[in-house]
Amino acid sequence: MEYDYQSAHLISPHSEKDSPQIFHTLRAIDLNLLTIFEAVYIHKGIVNAARILNLTPSAISQSIKKLRTVFPDPLFIRRGQGVVPTSYATHLHEYISQGLESILGALDLTGIYDKQRTITIGTSPTVGAVVMPTIYPIIKEKFPHLLLRNIPVTDVDSQLSQFQTDLIIDSHSYTPRALNYQVLYRDRLVLVARNGHPVLQIPFSFDMLGHYRYTLLMVEGAAHTEFRNRIQAILAEQQISVSSYNLVTITALISSSDLLGIMPESCYNLLSRCWPIRRLNAPLIEEEPMDISLYYNSHSLLDPTLGNVIETICQAFGAAK
Repeated sequence: MEYDYQSAHLISPHSEKDSPQIFHTLRAIDLNLLTIFEAVYIHKGIVNAARILNLTPSAISQSIKKLRTVFPDPLFIRRGQGVVPTSYATHLHEYISQGLESILGALDLTGIYDKQRTITIGTSPTVGAVVMPTIYPIIKEKFPHLLLRNIPVTDVDSQLSQFQTDLIIDSHSYTPRALNYQVLYRDRLVLVARNGHPVLQIPFSFDMLGHYRYTLLMVEGAAHTEFRNRIQAILAEQQISVSSYNLVTITALISSSDLLGIMPESCYNLLSRCWPIRRLNAPLIEEEPMDISLYYNSHSLLDPTLGNVIETICQAFGAAK
């Protein structure tokens, strides 16, 4: 491999007005040549690199010649049956290898690169408070290089179909064909009052419920038509004094007044640690199920890392994926 110093030149440092220099620099280089450079460097020879890349030795030699027109150095010198890199080539290798490794880590086409990556999980505030403490430790144990970001649920179809969010955990049923889901667990609804409420001192019956006013939780993201019809049959419309999408607000109101309220059992178990509230024995209400499901774009399973995260979350809740 002879080196023609006459053809060697540096990449032009000049750029068009208001154009980033980096784009002009990259346009002057066939990035495929960098892969060939790395193969020759690592395998210390034209023939070895050709075998690894499934190319002919002639094609490898031509590529090295092209690189010599870009960089001001011969890059490799023949020695025996192979080649040895110049000091300049060794310098290039340090940067090129890091760059290629970073690209592969970002793409993570095989799921084997332990590169830092952020997984976004959309939930409502209350669902997030229940599920994230279960999800976080198992993800950090199995995938310590992953970061988790919990974001609000705004538009499930848009967030998932446009890949703005990796995963969404919600109680609503979504039907777009591009979405897959897995039920993580089944919750139920409970009737709640403050500690010391008069209703706790008497035997429970649905007839006595007509004597009290209620808070109504507009369940975030959920469409429980059957449940709402049943509740309307029990609670007259005028008995609902306050309605809110915020379960923390509902709980604070219940704990400081004679209002009664309905909430998911998992949320009650969490919020009862912070507010003085008690659940009532109301079988008719508790019979209403609420499925909490994990939703994701069907194409997400093509991403090895995301597929592993989905499987891990399902296992954490005992759900068969």
